[in-house]
Amino acid sequence: MAKEKILVVEDDEDILELIDYNLSRENYRVFKSVSGEEALRLANREQPALVVLDLMLPGMDGLEVCRRFKGNPKTANIPIVMVTAKGEESDVVSGLELGADDYVVKPFSPKVLLARIRNVLRRLKAEDREQPDKVYEGHGVSIHPGRREVRAGTDDIDLTFTEFNILQFLVRRPGWVFTRSQIVDAVRGNDYHVTERSVDVHVLGLRKKLGKFGNVIETVRGVGYRFKE
Repeated sequence: MAKEKILVVEDDEDILELIDYNLSRENYRVFKSVSGEEALRLANREQPALVVLDLMLPGMDGLEVCRRFKGNPKTANIPIVMVTAKGEESDVVSGLELGADDYVVKPFSPKVLLARIRNVLRRLKAEDREQPDKVYEGHGVSIHPGRREVRAGTDDIDLTFTEFNILQFLVRRPGWVFTRSQIVDAVRGNDYHVTERSVDVHVLGLRKKLGKFGNVIETVRGVGYRFKE
């Protein structure tokens, strides 16, 4: 049985073929691109379930590609798994801040990449099944998981995929305090390696977008974060 479409954006032909081979073995429908410009065209046309995106691309780099994906309503909700050769925190944080959902560092094991892809797709399916009509509300903020809509007061708030998942996770248990690692496990999976700073980046982005309602996400010093009770 054919699985979801995956778009792989990678300018190294050997790595591109390696990823293609392993994804195809798992019956994913693979679309390949060696440039950011081509990737944007393919994504608009094919509407893949997920994008594997190398950050070090010729011309338009991966971060700019990610920025354009998230800025286009047709592709904004497509999850992105970044591939980076640098493994530097600044690259990872920049990508996550733009709305990417996970990352692997070169050289990587194809099994690890497949696990990350399955994790993201499984999480999406779980969210689609889980009380799609339930609306969570508190302190002027409302979250509709099924529609992936957020309102703060009378304003519609445009969140990245990960920002939405963090807010949804916190709002389900108002007053409960969650550590950064618990937040990561809930929204990305427990095999995800991330720094505390990247969680802080997402929370900072959330607060900025919520404006005067940003204080609904409270910092508990030395522990983590909670949605105001």
